[in-house]
Amino acid sequence: MAADLPAPNFDLAATLNSGQAFHWEDLGEEGFAGCIGEQPVGLRQNGERIVVRPAGAREIARRYLRLDEDHGAVLAGFPKGDAVLAEAVAYCPGLRILRQPLWECLATFLTSSMKQVAHIRQISLRCRGELGRSRRLGSLALGAFPPPAAVASAGEKRLREFGLGYRAGFVHRAAVRLAGGEVRLEEGEALDDAELLEFLLSFDGVGEKIANCVRLFAYGRLSAFPVDVWIERVLRERYFGGAEIGRKDLLEFVGRHFGDYGGYAQQYLFHHARTSRGNSRSRP
Repeated sequence: MAADLPAPNFDLAATLNSGQAFHWEDLGEEGFAGCIGEQPVGLRQNGERIVVRPAGAREIARRYLRLDEDHGAVLAGFPKGDAVLAEAVAYCPGLRILRQPLWECLATFLTSSMKQVAHIRQISLRCRGELGRSRRLGSLALGAFPPPAAVASAGEKRLREFGLGYRAGFVHRAAVRLAGGEVRLEEGEALDDAELLEFLLSFDGVGEKIANCVRLFAYGRLSAFPVDVWIERVLRERYFGGAEIGRKDLLEFVGRHFGDYGGYAQQYLFHHARTSRGNSRSRP
C-alpha cells in the first residue's frame, strides 16, 4: 500500500541528487528507494504530490523531505535584488533541504572530504550493506545506515577496507564516543547555533565546512552556510567580480548578506554551479 503527500513546487530528483544524501537508488519511472533511518521507503513524484511506500512511512517522508515547512517563506526571506541567487533558484525552484538522521549525516560528511559523489555513494552503500541492518521494500533489499555501536565494533581497519582512507579514523573515533555514551548527538538539539557549531567541532576530523553541513542537513539550522570550493568560487566570481578577497571576509559577507535562510541559498547556489556545468563532483 502507498500514500501520498502534497508537494507543491517540489523537485524530488533534484533534492535527492543535490549532494546532501548519497544512498538513494534511482528506480527510473518507479522513483527512488532508500532507508530513512531504519525505515525502508519508496518515493515517487506524481505532479505536485509525492507517492510514499509503504503508507505507514508517510509522516517519516514528510519530515525528511521538509514538506512540513513553508517554503514560500524561505524564498521570501532571501536577499532582495540578488540576481545571482535568483538565477540559481529559477534553475531549480523545487529544490529542498533534507532533514537527515543525525549520526548518518555526521558520518557521511566525515567521509566526503576530497571525494567525488560516486565514491561517497560507494562507501555509504558498503557501510550499509556490511554493517547496517537489511531492510526490504517489496523485492528490494535496502541497507539502513549502521548505528555507532556497529561502526565502533567494526574497527578502523575494517572501515579502511571500505575506501575511507585516513577518514576511517575520524568516523571510528566518532562512533566510539557515541556508542560509549561519552556524548549524544541529540544534545545538540538544545544548543544555540554557535554552541552547536562548537559541539560538532569537538569531533575529530570535523572542520567548519563539515560542521555546517551537519548543522544544516541534520539539525535543520537553516542559516548554516557551508563554504566549499564550489561556493567559494561562486562567491568570488559572481559577487566580487573575481577580486581577491580573504576567506574571513567571505564568511562575514555570507552571514550578513544571506541571513536566516543562508543554508537554502547555499544549496541553490551549489546545485546550480555543480550541475549547470555538467560536473558531478561532490563537496571537496
